[in-house]
Amino acid sequence: MSARCQLVLPCRDEAAALPSLLTSVPPDIEVIVVDNGSRDGTAGVAADLGATVVQERQPGYGAAVHAGVLVATAPLVAVMDGDGSMDPRDLTPLIELVESGQATMAVGRRRATDPRVLPWHARVGNRAVLSWLRHRTGLDVHDIAPMRVCGRQALLDLGVQDRRFGYPVELLVLAQQAGWVLVESDITYRPRAAGTKSKVSGSLSGTLRTARDFAKALP
Repeated sequence: MSARCQLVLPCRDEAAALPSLLTSVPPDIEVIVVDNGSRDGTAGVAADLGATVVQERQPGYGAAVHAGVLVATAPLVAVMDGDGSMDPRDLTPLIELVESGQATMAVGRRRATDPRVLPWHARVGNRAVLSWLRHRTGLDVHDIAPMRVCGRQALLDLGVQDRRFGYPVELLVLAQQAGWVLVESDITYRPRAAGTKSKVSGSLSGTLRTARDFAKALP
């Protein structure tokens, strides 16, 4: 039986997070791990746990996501980080929102289990981007689509071009321009898995690089 949805996990050096993460994925969701230049055995761990593994040599979050979506065959695709900070069981209500027609894209809104999970510089950056989006586009969003579900072909037809960290911002802008119905749902946000390090919020420099990518994707 084909999966109702395939989950794309863009990964770079997330081997320590994958055992717990992949065993928590609901059984009706197939996993595609996109290895984006890992040096810690991420691809081997993912394959051993039953995931489809795709190698994407072009560095960048958007490049990894796009590679996974191209390989997917299910009518719906989901995307979330592979660092263990989000619970894949939260995907089920998002899938149901899209399947029922209530949303063109269902988006997770992170609710931190600990205020220290997201460093101050990452919180400030997110607020700035979201404020700009609401002001310039009227998008009523409260997070930058860290977990999301939508139709695979509809996503490809949208034509998101950013291949770095600006991908989710461009996605939100294009989705609104295309008349998509976006619905947010609360999701759990917890400390990332021990032994992994964030490429975005793990350092001030990482946050600044991401902010630069976000700015390029803003209208």
